[in-house]
Amino acid sequence: MPGGKWQPIYAVAMTLPFGSIGMIKEEVAFMVPNPPIPAEDAKQMARAFIVPEDLGTPAGAISLRGGTNFQTPAGWDTVYSPVFNMIERPVAPMLTIRVETDWYAHETEFRYVLQPGEGIPGAHNLPIGQVFFVPREEITMRDCTEEELAAIRKSKVEFYEGKAGSKVSTPHGLSVSPHYLRESRSRK
Repeated sequence: MPGGKWQPIYAVAMTLPFGSIGMIKEEVAFMVPNPPIPAEDAKQMARAFIVPEDLGTPAGAISLRGGTNFQTPAGWDTVYSPVFNMIERPVAPMLTIRVETDWYAHETEFRYVLQPGEGIPGAHNLPIGQVFFVPREEITMRDCTEEELAAIRKSKVEFYEGKAGSKVSTPHGLSVSPHYLRESRSRK
């Protein structure tokens, strides 16, 4: 970094095979006169951040590697998702997946789907996804009984009445209700 400015050292271009059959072509281009690393090391460095074999599955997908892999206790799965509530634009869509990680320490990957010409900005302090763990258990779906439906409707009316009865004004003149916050805290 002469003068405190970032300077690119190399670029790795990966070309997918036609029809997804064949080898991935990787070409390294150095942007400095005396490269500090060999081309093979540059390719390995790129593979530390992305998964070339997952490129284009589905079309436009790129898999970014996470910094930590997980193996969960028996009966628990790992869910890999985009960062919730991160609303800065532009945000590329990401696939959410659930993986059985109790029998295999799955490599953490976050698969974004890009449009042609779109990229993903990155920095050491930007999150690329999030992980949470859920128990694997059988789920049985059934219809509610009329009594259960009546109880649901009654609780909904009571909630909205409580919310309407506890409105406060913000310094900006907006009306908000702390009813949910109060109710959730009182139940703990």
